[in-house]
Amino acid sequence: MSTRVSRRTVLGALAAGGAGAGLLAACGAPNQPQFAASGARILTMWGGWAGDQAGQIQTQLDAFNASQGDYEFRYVPQGAMEQKLLTGIAGGNIPDLVLWDRWQTAKYARRGALQSIDAWAERDGFDLNAFFPESMREMQVEGETFGLPLLVDARSIFYNRAHLDEAGIAPPTTWDELADAAEALTTREGGALKRAGFEIQDVGLFSMYMYQAGGEMLDASFTRTAFDAPEGLDVLSFWDELLHERQVYELGFSDGIDAFAQGIVSIKYDGPWQLPTWDAVEGLEYGIVPAVAGPRGDQGAGLGGFGLIIPTGAPDPEGAWELMKWWAGESANNVAFSEISGWIPANVEAANDPYFVADERFAPLVETISVARIRPPVPGYSDVEGLALIPALQQVMSGTLSGEAALAQAREQGDRILEANR
Repeated sequence: MSTRVSRRTVLGALAAGGAGAGLLAACGAPNQPQFAASGARILTMWGGWAGDQAGQIQTQLDAFNASQGDYEFRYVPQGAMEQKLLTGIAGGNIPDLVLWDRWQTAKYARRGALQSIDAWAERDGFDLNAFFPESMREMQVEGETFGLPLLVDARSIFYNRAHLDEAGIAPPTTWDELADAAEALTTREGGALKRAGFEIQDVGLFSMYMYQAGGEMLDASFTRTAFDAPEGLDVLSFWDELLHERQVYELGFSDGIDAFAQGIVSIKYDGPWQLPTWDAVEGLEYGIVPAVAGPRGDQGAGLGGFGLIIPTGAPDPEGAWELMKWWAGESANNVAFSEISGWIPANVEAANDPYFVADERFAPLVETISVARIRPPVPGYSDVEGLALIPALQQVMSGTLSGEAALAQAREQGDRILEANR
């Protein structure tokens, strides 16, 4: 199957992205076929997961390797993976498959770094509608599909059962209930904060609150920002109420520690990646409920997670596609990986398997995922948040900029970024 773009296109994109000749010179020699003693072709998978998570991936690959005799996949963790992938494509040192942070798809597909999978899916009758629609939308650019969603996550409310039981408080379902519960759960000694009722310091979660407020991050044309709106001010007013009126948290209180595991934060937003860690904490009993609704009843969360992509110039794209189908497309294999990793599959059938539905931890996470939304998949959007909005919001949190001024400033900068990327 031919790739959508040539290596020359990728080289041009790499040079435009600021990579110098030194990076190109450092690339290894082009991939050479290798075979295991069994005769199976050895293929390589890259990803940013390391440590215990790397072992989880290799366990899954071992199961695929045992299921057929043509391919033997091996996992190689990578740091700074996206840049390494571009330089690898330019120099011929390319993996067969990549575990991919889905939100990068629009950016790197346009740079020519990813192969379209539409022809394979059509040839094999593979159902691209088997996944949560938002997760699949994040893998598609201008009508082409550049990979399969594999894992999904959305932040839900985690709460310390003992803290809420002692206070006689039910898990919150709305902004108002969250504020009341957080205030009641906060404790101080001599004016010093000893236990925060609710952790609120990650301004990167603004879009989640924005959706709960009934707002949008971009306008309907996806060409202008839309967060400088009454709903955006509602979010900042809610944050201000929690921090300064209710005083349920102090910035920096939980920096560098797992405050929830230590029992000094009662409620927080977090995701399924924390389950293995918190399940192992002796004495910690926690519960999970879906993300709370905003002041007008709107539900919302940000959908994140990973997918599988085949890079441009991959040595054996057919083998990579076979693994993608086996892992992402077959419900039983999705569930098997969840059992060792704690992640929720992007495959809808798998996510509704009894393994998740009957588990009081997973069920609210899946419920949140069903209303969660991806970042707008348009060029430059990640920079709108990273370079314009988040720095402005950090100034709001530190008290150096008003909410109105911050959103106006971020709107002007964000609109310029979107315009430059059109």
